[in-house]
Amino acid sequence: MKAIVVIGAQWGDEGKGKVVDYLAGSFDYIARCAGGHNAGHTVIFNSHRFILQLIPCGVLRPDKQAVIGSGVVVDPAALVAELENLCKAGICLDGRLHLSNRAHLIFPYHRQMEKAAEAARGAAKIGTTSRGIGPAYEDKMARQGLRVCDLMDPAGFREKLERVVREKDAVCRAAYGTPLDVAGLIEQSLELGERIRGYVADTADLLNGALARGQSVLIEGAQGTMLDIDHGTYPYVTSSSATAGGACTGLGIAPTRITGTVGVTKAYTTRVGSGPFPTEMPDLEASQVRDRGREYGAVTGRPRRCGWLDLPLLRYAVMINGIGSLVVTKLDVFDTQREIQVCVGYCYKGSPVREMPPTAEQLAAVEPVYRTLPGWESSTYGIRDAASLPQAARNYLKFISDDLGCEIGMISTGPERDATIVPPGTKLASWL
Repeated sequence: MKAIVVIGAQWGDEGKGKVVDYLAGSFDYIARCAGGHNAGHTVIFNSHRFILQLIPCGVLRPDKQAVIGSGVVVDPAALVAELENLCKAGICLDGRLHLSNRAHLIFPYHRQMEKAAEAARGAAKIGTTSRGIGPAYEDKMARQGLRVCDLMDPAGFREKLERVVREKDAVCRAAYGTPLDVAGLIEQSLELGERIRGYVADTADLLNGALARGQSVLIEGAQGTMLDIDHGTYPYVTSSSATAGGACTGLGIAPTRITGTVGVTKAYTTRVGSGPFPTEMPDLEASQVRDRGREYGAVTGRPRRCGWLDLPLLRYAVMINGIGSLVVTKLDVFDTQREIQVCVGYCYKGSPVREMPPTAEQLAAVEPVYRTLPGWESSTYGIRDAASLPQAARNYLKFISDDLGCEIGMISTGPERDATIVPPGTKLASWL
């Protein structure tokens, strides 16, 4: 039995999709534990580029079982569209995909209300994707959300949705001066419900049964540690638990079942949307890294902000998540870099910072302390053996590992599945 959690160690977009797809070959079940269809995971397989939003990346391997847990908020229309796209690509999920009957649902009015709220914030906007994720989690916590199990009961669903829509319409009119557009919503939702009915299951029972039989589970997180609702750069965060703890609550697996945690970081740092970013590069340098790394959102297409690697942030992520093995992606983006800056600490008002600042305002005001390391100025693209990496690249990775006190268990040197190095003798190698 093994249950390994894969989470982002930065602000998301670290390359978790490729990592999960690679690791999935060694597991029986791949389970998504949090987030919604705002989290796009890009996987390149057989020269085809797949962008998965709700469905775990492991489905690209035909012998694997995939689970969407109760911690995920599900837009039925987005799920059906994703299923159809995979089917067109020859990937059949019948009997392989299992959707939690306790997962909360996203409806069009969630998107409408989120767009109105974001517009009302003006310059203080958070920078959401406006896909209804936040409002759906708000309803969940306010105990007025509708779940997949509700959608499976047409008569009860109709009554519940009518009641919720009346309340939401009143709020929308009062707060934003506009009514909700809910024409045909009930019938459309019920039709979508019938199309996903065959995938619905008690996924907590399914996964615990699998573990009891000695089968293995790979748990796929969404976004990253610094977007976690409790531990991230609040309020510039997502609305779910993006840290390792969300794996237990989002799937119904006990903490004692978790074997280990794998954190994923880029060789540099990116973030999308508003919020503090201590190591953000000047525009020219950022645009060069953005172009080399193709740093545009898989779902939204938004350009990502780019910065140097932030070790204080990674130390925090290692602590919060109990990361036992770190994956470094996009090492090849620095192949043409003559020198590389690494943030090794923060100063605030002239004094060293010992803890991660709790407020966005404080984090925005810190001064990063940099260490300059030499670049390698040679190609690492597609290298599959650590010994073949340039010495300066190996020194860069060792510097990161030594500072964090955490092994680097995997190095990605390109987007393809096999452009991957797993050094022997690491914890990660033993988990495979």
